[in-house]
Amino acid sequence: MSTSGEWPQGYRINEMPRTVPDSVLRSFVDVPVAVAGDCMGRSLGAMGLKAYHNNLQQGLCGPALTVQVRPGDNLMIHKALMMAQPGDIIVIDGGGDLTQALIGGLMRTTAMTKKIGGFVIDGAIRDLVEWADGRVPVFAKGHTHRGPSKEGPGQINVPIACAGMVVGPGDLILGDADGVICIPADEVEALLPRVQAHLKKEQSIRLANEQGTSDPERFNAVLRAKGLPV
Repeated sequence: MSTSGEWPQGYRINEMPRTVPDSVLRSFVDVPVAVAGDCMGRSLGAMGLKAYHNNLQQGLCGPALTVQVRPGDNLMIHKALMMAQPGDIIVIDGGGDLTQALIGGLMRTTAMTKKIGGFVIDGAIRDLVEWADGRVPVFAKGHTHRGPSKEGPGQINVPIACAGMVVGPGDLILGDADGVICIPADEVEALLPRVQAHLKKEQSIRLANEQGTSDPERFNAVLRAKGLPV
């Protein structure tokens, strides 16, 4: 890679920092986005994205390979595909533009060959019938038949904004039927025990709900604290 100062204006290609151990990444495979969001304050995550793969059981869990492009141009996305390793999630800041698709069926074929973990796109896709089989999870802002240009500029593995979500290269991306969330790489390991405890708590609440043994004080105490006579 070129050193700082040698890049043409508007271009940059960095390697992805891989600081989250594979064993920790695997521990998040079955963690629901909603649970991760609860443990992170319920205020984070992408907004306005739609899952275009029909198999919603197929989710996202992997490190973010970030791409920032000029709206409607996918030159640097092609380069990112060349750089990606199996399991990587390609997260694209396309500025929310829906006038031209950033990826389509041909790039999907490349993603399958390289075993890419999926895509998160603040922009449009096309070739919906191909994506619908669920073999490559893809979340996008929208879709159009109009194809992209391949002129640049763009940047790879830099901090980006994607659908209201701040994403750094190497951050952990989770996605499921509820949406997409980003966990900063330096917070992933500390979050894991909190997520595991939250899952156990939810399981006990679910069991009590099923058995009709829920404690009424769980909410009555909150209501009394707000001044309600319950």
